Amino acid sequence: MATRIGDDITFRRLEIFLAFMQEGNLTRTAEVLDTSTVSVHRALHALEEGLRCALFRHEGRNLIPTQAARVLAEAAKDVLHLMAEGVRSTREAAGYASDRIRIGSLYSLTIRTVPTLIMGLKVRKPELQPELVLGSNANLLQKLRDGTVDATLMAIPEGAPDIESEPLFQDDIYFAAPVGSKYDGLQEVDLSTCSDERFVSLGEGFATYTGFQDAFRVANFTPNVVMQTGDIFSLMNLVSGGLGYTLLPGRVRDAFPQKVRLIPLQAKYLMRQTIAVNFLRTRERDPNLLALLAVCRSAKNQLG
Repeated sequence: MATRIGDDITFRRLEIFLAFMQEGNLTRTAEVLDTSTVSVHRALHALEEGLRCALFRHEGRNLIPTQAARVLAEAAKDVLHLMAEGVRSTREAAGYASDRIRIGSLYSLTIRTVPTLIMGLKVRKPELQPELVLGSNANLLQKLRDGTVDATLMAIPEGAPDIESEPLFQDDIYFAAPVGSKYDGLQEVDLSTCSDERFVSLGEGFATYTGFQDAFRVANFTPNVVMQTGDIFSLMNLVSGGLGYTLLPGRVRDAFPQKVRLIPLQAKYLMRQTIAVNFLRTRERDPNLLALLAVCRSAKNQLG
């Protein structure tokens, strides 16, 4: 069984003790530590009680270190240095205040939102190295909880009290058709008239897939989905190639403007996503996340 260290011996008291050993004076030590001389004296006395030996001898009003104090000072330096390194390594392993930040994002946000935020982050905190991880809403949420990413750019997750979200913008869902199709010239699309059409979609777990399903529930029919894919740009290529129609968020409008047209749905089919930066509530004071939040808030007008 490891030797127990008494409650009187704490990291804070060792810090005060080392400061006193360096300054040699209660008043100067108190000034350096921004505390009172009474607090310094109490800390030194508590260490003596915890160690059950004298660390100083009195010469008038002065405290003169004993050989025991010098031995403790050497050990305290090693202990505090080792603990500081342990704290730093632990925080770095958890992604807290390290020199990198891992940002998870939906594929569709790489067109405008991700570049805007990354550039803003590099200006605000040049030493911070961003890493980008792409995935679906469900996949990114799991990575956030696992600690694989530090923050996510995605739709706000429902029923997630452990997640803090800062909304960035709202995005409507549109009917996506190839340029030149029979829907191309319409001002809006009545989804209920499309029951005989072929559709393509994203797989489960994507925010756009949820909107896709919700819209067709309102239209009161199950779409004939001939293919699913794992990223939104592949999905747009399938649409442009004539394989099927789909529903897409407005933020991808500029991805393939010469190939795919996004047409508004009738109001009764309106589906809206709220895109946000999301992170664990337990990390709300992480300096890197605070920097990302500040960039997000200042760049809201440029996003979407």
